[in-house]
Amino acid sequence: MKPFLNVPFLPEERYVDFLTDCAPDLDSIHFSLVHSHPLDSRIHTHPPGDQKQVLHGLERLSGVRKYALLNSRFYSPDLLTRPEQIKPVIQILDHCLARGVINGIVYCDHYLLQLLADKAPAIASCLEAVPSVNSMLDTCDKIEAQLAYIAETGFMMPGKITLDRSLNRNLDELANIALKIHRHSPALKIEVLANEGCLPYCPFKLSHDAYIALGNLNGRDRTHMLNCDLGCMRLIDQNPHKLLLSPFIRPEDIDLYLYHIDTIKLCGRTLGPDFLINAIRAYRSRRYDGNLLDLLDALSWLTGRLYVNNRMLSFDFANMLSQCDKRCHHCGFCKELFDSITHPLPLTIQNHHATSR
Repeated sequence: MKPFLNVPFLPEERYVDFLTDCAPDLDSIHFSLVHSHPLDSRIHTHPPGDQKQVLHGLERLSGVRKYALLNSRFYSPDLLTRPEQIKPVIQILDHCLARGVINGIVYCDHYLLQLLADKAPAIASCLEAVPSVNSMLDTCDKIEAQLAYIAETGFMMPGKITLDRSLNRNLDELANIALKIHRHSPALKIEVLANEGCLPYCPFKLSHDAYIALGNLNGRDRTHMLNCDLGCMRLIDQNPHKLLLSPFIRPEDIDLYLYHIDTIKLCGRTLGPDFLINAIRAYRSRRYDGNLLDLLDALSWLTGRLYVNNRMLSFDFANMLSQCDKRCHHCGFCKELFDSITHPLPLTIQNHHATSR
């Protein structure tokens, strides 16, 4: 079996040990650059890690392609207009290249991509520019346009693209796009994101990405509050059966997708190594006998409240949901299925008192 997983990298030693054991199934990993300001698209509540530890961990994963995350929705104008602001980013990328621990960058803000190409053309020519999943590539026209814009910068063409999450629930269109792209660009790998677990066609997505970027810039994260009060968490809390509409891909269903695409991306960096180890094991074995929510990033807040029995979902679950016409008020299938495979978990109160000796 060819390597098929793209997974997050964390510098914790036991997690790196685990990844080295998984190396035969790893096509690539994605990692955060150690920088004084966040460059990737997740809220950062902890100070930057140790660069030596990150580089050492990356060096241990030989034979696995490595992509640095510069995929925030936007950055401070100072980063893009003041040379002294972008210089440290260029130095880090150059250092990673010298150590042989980077193959490319994952980006969302094309302004940043153009700036890096202008200021460091020699570095750009050695790095693939891979569009983030948040570029929402869901048509061949979008993909071809994105590739053309990358070619104009001087970056290396990407070795892969990640399709928009929406195609996970549109198997006919996914197959159609994959066939055309493989025909026109046979060396280009096609990837899908399996375990995010956000709402289908989430109406908050672009704003959420922007608020994450804003929170990282000003150091005040209000995205959780917004999601609880006004956003996706509120909608799921009111109608939890809608989580089944999320375009996740179960471990049991990945062979259906690998018939058309090349790699499966897993997310969940902010949930830590325990979450990631459990998820990677499940997708490697193509089976999970526990709570489906244990595997999903955006729905992790529900894991202590609901048990969704993954083994009770039908073998043709992905095929069934791909036929959904999104007219929930005429159907009721997901509500009935949800009620049959889900039960609430007992309330537990964590003890946060310090233990003294």
